[in-house]
Amino acid sequence: MSLKNETNLFLSLVRAGLWEKQGRLLHNNDTVDSVIFRLAQEQAVEGLVAAGIELTGAKCPKETALAVSADVIALEQRNSSMNDFIGVLFDKLHQERIDCVLIKGQGIAQCYERPLWRACGDVDLLLGTEDYAKAKKYLASIAARQGEELKDRLHIDYTIGPWEVELHGSMRNGLWASMNIMLDDALLVSFEQNRVRIWQNGAYKIILPPIDEDVVFVFTHILNHFFKEGIGLRQICDWCRLLWKSKDGVNVPLLESRLKRAGIITEWKVFAALAVDRLGMPKEAMPLYSSSKQWSRKAKRLLELIIKSGNFGHNRDMSYFAKYPFVIRKIISLCHHTSDGIKQFFIFPKDALRVWWGTIVFGIKYAFQGK
Repeated sequence: MSLKNETNLFLSLVRAGLWEKQGRLLHNNDTVDSVIFRLAQEQAVEGLVAAGIELTGAKCPKETALAVSADVIALEQRNSSMNDFIGVLFDKLHQERIDCVLIKGQGIAQCYERPLWRACGDVDLLLGTEDYAKAKKYLASIAARQGEELKDRLHIDYTIGPWEVELHGSMRNGLWASMNIMLDDALLVSFEQNRVRIWQNGAYKIILPPIDEDVVFVFTHILNHFFKEGIGLRQICDWCRLLWKSKDGVNVPLLESRLKRAGIITEWKVFAALAVDRLGMPKEAMPLYSSSKQWSRKAKRLLELIIKSGNFGHNRDMSYFAKYPFVIRKIISLCHHTSDGIKQFFIFPKDALRVWWGTIVFGIKYAFQGK
């Protein structure tokens, strides 16, 4: 099977799993081999591909089938354990009179038909300024490790048992000012009691952001990773499922206003075309979708870049960090950043250029600080 056919088969299985669509594959002789499974792992969508295999009846060699089954079992176990941890953590924070909102991660997992089959990562908590300070103090007392705080973004991470917990007192991502201003405004309404959503996690009620704010938080998180290190299909699938589950609840005029204020309406249009044209999302559920060839062409380039980079830049060789001194590492990083910027330029020329320059300026400041 050619690389193009393997990628097409992979995407067919992702689409089937993402939308729980039963049916047969277009080519009955296509086989889900180790290359397809590797793509699923690189893009952190093993669960979707496993569901796609089940729903389409795709052929799968015994060795690959066993590997897929093992991955699904591991996903279910890890998700169940993480859900238990989140429930207990929220209960303890509540006892400490700390209010917080769960963002990304397990909250979005509940938008899938099979929540336990989604690849899970960190536990991300959003807090107001006062609660952020209180949570820092409390988690520091129970954590095995505390990361370095990014004070300008009110962000710090902890390791508690096998779990990584990140505190966010801000949703700023450092890409550009207009986006940060929009996110600051969205943050102000994220704790309004009459608008938050509830995930009933067993015996625990977990607070999730209001849908209009969650949509922009998730999308700007995608852009942050896209411009800085690369993203996988999992992040885009998360965004699609969130929009699909909330298709009747999104305030589209408010969304459009926020996207324009942040200067990311073009990014939304391209990612929307990717979701509908390439990932099979029903267009009626994708706000601001346009069938224009302009967006479709850019979406094709975007998909190629995502497939090549892997989840969070998974496919990039980072071994140079352990091999070379500081200056050499910075030169290699600059080369990677420039190479990425060139590819991104053909999709988002204005924003790719300003992110590239912003990273250069930040790197110079970082170097002169002696870090």
